[in-house]
Amino acid sequence: MKPENCISERINKKIYRDGDRCIKLFDEVFSKADVLNEALNHARVEETGLNVPELFEVTRLDGKWAIVSQFIEGESLSELIASNPKKYDEYMEMFVDLQLKIQSKSCPLLSRLTDKMNRKIDLSDLDDTTKYDLHTRLDGMKKHVKLCHGDYTPSNIIITPDGTPYIIDWAHATQGNASADAARTYLTFCLEGNIAGAEKYLELFCTKSQTEKKYVQSWMPVVAASQSVKKKDKEKEILLSWVNVVDYE
Repeated sequence: MKPENCISERINKKIYRDGDRCIKLFDEVFSKADVLNEALNHARVEETGLNVPELFEVTRLDGKWAIVSQFIEGESLSELIASNPKKYDEYMEMFVDLQLKIQSKSCPLLSRLTDKMNRKIDLSDLDDTTKYDLHTRLDGMKKHVKLCHGDYTPSNIIITPDGTPYIIDWAHATQGNASADAARTYLTFCLEGNIAGAEKYLELFCTKSQTEKKYVQSWMPVVAASQSVKKKDKEKEILLSWVNVVDYE
C-alpha cells in the first residue's frame, strides 16, 4: 500500500484514496498516542450503529502514522451547499437532524467533554483569574453523556450518490453536553465568516432540540477558550473575544 492519489490536504495531514480504502497520513507532529486515540474514538463510535466509514487498520507508511478506513464515494455537504445555494435551507435541516441523531447515541468509553475542555482551558493564554472563572462555569454546567462529534461541520459529512449521509473525522469525539457541541459548531461557522449561517444553524438546532438559545450561548465562552489553543493568531483573537461576552444565564 503506497499513498499516491491525494484527494485532500489539511494542516499536518493528507488524505489519499487507494481503491475502496481511505488513507489519512499524519505528519511527524502527531504522536503515536494522538493517532491511536483518534482510531480508538472512531472504532468506539462505529459501535453505535451510526453511518461512519469502517475502520480497517492503523499502520506506518514512509515512517509516518496512518489510519486506513473505508472510502465513502460522494460529495461533502459543504461542496453540495456551495454548488446548490438554493437548497441551503434543505441542507441545513439535514445537517441539524444528523447532529441530533449523533447526540441521541451514548458512547460511555469515550473521554468526557468537560475533562477535555478543562485541560484546554489550562493550556490557553488566558490569565489565571479568567481560567478560574471558566473552570467554575464549566463545573456548574449540566452533566450529560451524549455523543459529541467535537468538529461537526458540513465538510465532515459525506453524502453518497443515493443520498445516504456518512459522518467522518472523529478525532475530537467525546461524551458530554450536546449544547457544548452545538456551541462549537456555531463558532466554527463564525470563524469561517459565515455569521448568517451560524445564526440560522443555532436557530434550527435550538428549535429541533427544544433547547433554549440562551443556554447554548452560555457555553460560548468556555468552548471558545478551549478551542483557542494552537489556533492561528487571527482565529485565536476571534475566539478569545467570546470569552468575556455577557453572561447569558
